[in-house]
Amino acid sequence: MSRGRVLVALSGGVDSSVAAHILKEQGYDVIGATMQIWQNEDDACDIQSKSGCCGTEAVEDARKVAAMLDIPFYVLNFRDEFKRRVIDYFIDEYMKGRTPNPCIACNRFIKWESLLTKALSLGVDYIATGHYAKIVRMPSGRLTIQMDFDNPKDQSYALYNLTQNQLGHTLMPISDIKKDEVREIATSLGMGTADKPDSQEICFIPDNDYGAFLEKNICESVPPGDFIDEFGAVIGQHKGVIQYTIGQRKGLGAYGVNKFDKHINMADNTITLADNDRVFSDMLVVGDVNFMGIEGLVVGEPYEALGKIRYAHKPSKCLLTIDANGQINCKFDSPQRAITPGQSAVFYDTEGRIICGGVIF
Repeated sequence: MSRGRVLVALSGGVDSSVAAHILKEQGYDVIGATMQIWQNEDDACDIQSKSGCCGTEAVEDARKVAAMLDIPFYVLNFRDEFKRRVIDYFIDEYMKGRTPNPCIACNRFIKWESLLTKALSLGVDYIATGHYAKIVRMPSGRLTIQMDFDNPKDQSYALYNLTQNQLGHTLMPISDIKKDEVREIATSLGMGTADKPDSQEICFIPDNDYGAFLEKNICESVPPGDFIDEFGAVIGQHKGVIQYTIGQRKGLGAYGVNKFDKHINMADNTITLADNDRVFSDMLVVGDVNFMGIEGLVVGEPYEALGKIRYAHKPSKCLLTIDANGQINCKFDSPQRAITPGQSAVFYDTEGRIICGGVIF
């Protein structure tokens, strides 16, 4: 007897391929689907490299995996949703002097909103992905995601803003498996995705040149402006604020020998440069908060947590308090480097279960 119908989001990579195999072995009625997100045929060509996901080559790789596993396969069109929720958001954030995280937006609004909604409408019970993350239930009954402290591939950070309903309809079958073992399984099955390299870049910017992408897609010119020091003195000229992010040294020319971006001021088109030790801070504020492991915080009452301010950031001890406007103030025990507006801060309890997360102001 089937354990239920599950739609696996096949990206054309090894992780989702093995996830589909495991679910079929576990007795689920498995369907494979790849999301079509490119905006036109030129984009399809641009993002077809092996390291990308959702490009034309990725679709064909996913199709071959589905055929090998003898499961139905579909290509689902989410171009409009992807442009509105991911690409437009990405551009808007840079135009505000902030650094967006499009992969988090894609997870929340494309994979777990558009895809799940489509799946449920087709009578599917679950969606599944190849994420290295584990869904667990808190003593309160709430669902959350458990960080794997020992797995360098842990992806819990990128999934902090899923809802309880979405978690309840999600399976992550490779959550307890390390990457090397996943590749071994794929190799033993003869999957063509077994040796496929991990995606390292944003799928719609395959050459990793954010500045060129933004210049091509924004509707207004972004003029050059001044680099200033912390006292306001002009020390050089930048190429346009969309080319930079907090903590950056690359691309600063001679000014970047011992200097890093500390602050981007859109109002006067300046970028403040500072020594490395001056881009550390122990305080941040987050908004757009999603509570996962707990229902919420009590205004004014401190909560001890572990905080991450970027995907590869080592979890660090911090103290959280929430104000009457729903914004969380976080104070780290020790200063953290390059806290960046627009990025996400994710907070865990001491056992590594996600409490909540939000966008850094």
